[in-house]
Parts: sequence; C-alpha cells; structure tokens
Amino acid sequence: MAESFQIGDRVLVVFDGRCGLCNRAVRWLLRRDRRDRLRFAASESAKVAGLLARHGMGTAARGSAQDTILVVRDAGGAAEKILVRSDGVVALLRELPRPWPAVAAALQWIPRPVRELGYRLIARWRYRIWGRLEICPVPTTEERERFL
Repeated sequence: MAESFQIGDRVLVVFDGRCGLCNRAVRWLLRRDRRDRLRFAASESAKVAGLLARHGMGTAARGSAQDTILVVRDAGGAAEKILVRSDGVVALLRELPRPWPAVAAALQWIPRPVRELGYRLIARWRYRIWGRLEICPVPTTEERERFL
C-alpha cells in the first residue's frame, strides 16, 4: 500500500537531515517558496521508509537516499515519480518564483553528464566543507507544517 503523504499537488523534498549543506539548502528553499509548493522530510524519517522501499532505495548504503536529494512528484499517488541529483535540483528551481525557473531552464542546457559530475563532486565533499550534524535540526514553529 502506498503511503499517503497528504501534500496535495505539492512536491516532496527528501534530504539528508544530518548534512550541513542539505540543511542550508532546505532553509534556502523555505525562504524562497512563497507559493507554498514544497514539503520536506529527512531521509532518516520513518515516514519516507515506504517511499524509499518502493523505489529500491535504502538509507544506509552508498548510493542510497542519503547520498542525494530526492524530489518526489505525486508522493504516494499512482503517478509517483522520483527525481534525483541534478534533475531534482532543476525540478526544485522550477517550483520557486522568478528568477529561479529561468535558472532551471539554463541548467537544463548543460548536458546531464556534466551536471551530474558537478553534483557528485559537491556531494562527495559536502560533509568536509559544510559538516555533519549530530541530529537533524528541529524546524521552527512556523516551518513545522511544511515538514513531514
């Protein structure tokens, strides 16, 4: 049975809750998501375990959900689709107000292998540069409704 996330037509962003860069990215997205298009869940969350299992993704092994951002359209629905790495970043930018959809369009002109290389290089060094958090930060009261 598919997990019902009850997020309507919003996009679910699954991120590594212990990654300093990922947490900064979520804060950045929250400030810019003025149309309330995004919902967030840490990859360590029990609520995303079914989603990860349906798509053959674990939370501990290399190549797992913790190694990349996951952007989920129609979460829990019949047309559920997961976008990963640079495709996920492009999808997120499209959900934000101007000028970010134009930035997403520009990024799509970069060949996917080049975008993926850039993404993987940043992902490889993210803990060394931005740190690893002991626990996933608790959202503020205002942000709480946007987290699963």
